[in-house]
Amino acid sequence: MLMAMAERRVLVTGGSQGIGASLVSRMRNAGHKVVFTGRDQSRIDSVVRSTGAYGLQADVASDDDNAKTVEACLDLMGSVDTLVNNAAVPYRAEIGELDLDRMRRLFSINVFGVVDLTNRIVPLMKSQQAGDIVNIASTSGTKGGKTATAYAGSKWALRGISQCWQAELRPHGIRVISVCPSEVQTDWDGQVGRDNPNKLYAEDIVDTIVAALSMKRRALWPELSVFATNPWKDD
Repeated sequence: MLMAMAERRVLVTGGSQGIGASLVSRMRNAGHKVVFTGRDQSRIDSVVRSTGAYGLQADVASDDDNAKTVEACLDLMGSVDTLVNNAAVPYRAEIGELDLDRMRRLFSINVFGVVDLTNRIVPLMKSQQAGDIVNIASTSGTKGGKTATAYAGSKWALRGISQCWQAELRPHGIRVISVCPSEVQTDWDGQVGRDNPNKLYAEDIVDTIVAALSMKRRALWPELSVFATNPWKDD
């Protein structure tokens, strides 16, 4: 398991809540160095207090913030062994009613922010001839759905980008893993109806990430989807 491996230097975006915060906690409990980003300072402070990780207020849609994030990783950890691109935002609307400004903002976070930050981290990993990049996509990126043009479109893009990076980076000993969660019980755009104990929890996605990272370095799990077994059950 990951906690038995050599110490890793980990960067998690969107680490102040939900899947990201759960992953930060798991990594810290396993003895790894962790830097994480978020946009809400109060949530960042809460995760810092509970985990001892280093939290940085940063927006992945900002090139300047991404540069600041990489600089913090170099100052605090010396490099990055594992990058988890977790930060993302939702937006749903039917075609004919889409707000293109909101869709552009979503892509600036869910797609272009991921590319910009990874573009800055990959040279560090290439110099080490090792590294792991985990992209948190979505099962929404594996099928179309009503009102999902913006969000699902961004996750389809992220899955394709992940496959391109796999082709480019495997010769450098860098693994790229695309994780596609189904609906998870997190604070997601204020949606109701997600509080169902039979749906997925953030820890389930963290278990999946850890399992993929724990494989021997000669093995790559390129993409995996995670569904709740019976999310329709009412307790």
